[in-house]
Amino acid sequence: MSTEQQKRPDGRDATSTNKPRVVTLPEDEDRETLVHYYHQMLHIRRFEEKAGEMYNRARIGGYCHLNLGEEATVVGFCAGLEPKDYVYTNYREHGYAIGRGIPSSVVMAELFGKETGCSHGRGGSMHMFDKERRFMGGYGIVGGQAPLATGAAFAISYRGGDEIVVCQMGDGATNGGPFYESLNLAKIYNLPIVFFIVNNGYGMGLPAEKGSAMAELYRKAYAFNMYGERVDGNDVLAVRDAMRRAAKKAREEHEPVLLEAVSYRFRGHSVVDPDRYRDEEMVKSFRSKDPIAAFATRLLDAKLINKQGLQAIEEQVEREIEEAVRFAEESPFPAVETLFDHIYATEDSVQESR
Repeated sequence: MSTEQQKRPDGRDATSTNKPRVVTLPEDEDRETLVHYYHQMLHIRRFEEKAGEMYNRARIGGYCHLNLGEEATVVGFCAGLEPKDYVYTNYREHGYAIGRGIPSSVVMAELFGKETGCSHGRGGSMHMFDKERRFMGGYGIVGGQAPLATGAAFAISYRGGDEIVVCQMGDGATNGGPFYESLNLAKIYNLPIVFFIVNNGYGMGLPAEKGSAMAELYRKAYAFNMYGERVDGNDVLAVRDAMRRAAKKAREEHEPVLLEAVSYRFRGHSVVDPDRYRDEEMVKSFRSKDPIAAFATRLLDAKLINKQGLQAIEEQVEREIEEAVRFAEESPFPAVETLFDHIYATEDSVQESR
């Protein structure tokens, strides 16, 4: 099975993720949707590869953390939510921004520091934002988004809204005080929030099992009498379905949920990380389980697409990424006179600062 959890939806005890996975596709899945998931995963992969290349060519400055290897987790995460839901992420956010509907050209422009970026060139890699899509931004401080997301969930509950908040974070964030404080408050007030942990095995260079007394991170929910679930982050459908279950519980029951997706990043913590702390054979082993290649095989086996169709998607994605780079390259940098723009919510505050 693809998940391990406190109790399954049917009430049975959890089983281990070590059991053989079911690799066939459910019969009731829509072909167009499945092919779209593949397209999204491949698009994010090629986008991140290009972002790494552009960083090395000094087109992108500052920090830059990539979702390479985590594409199934990213796409499944986004597919399990509704447009009205609020998303808070950590600094590894490019794929999530694209998955929530921000055009990749706009995301690339933000990486380039251009005015046409989603944060008008002010945020860069770690601080993307889109009010209309309720993408509330990435956060450079590890775990810093957890209290803010919890506060947003409190506001929704106070106002009687039917939205939920999803707070994405890495495994390393679960060792900090803000994480525990946020879970505690979320449960005390029964807030509509899902805490989504991407466990890629390392908090920077520290293995998750060495950084946490409880390496099965979803079990940290139990200390707060909260529902916890673990899912295979390499299976886009498993992640999507787990997110849907978690979102349903948060939305309809006003119960917070802790969801852990076990994934693996193909490169170092950031583009400047030489990644010497991981065993080379282990890296090769995880790369052999590439979530995109695995999903392509499932689509082929189910006869939902042929090799020519996959090649056509590859070529389309290549054009999309080329267009994103072209747009970013041709876009202007923010003008000096806009220095005080986009800092405060009201124009009065801006004029006072000027």
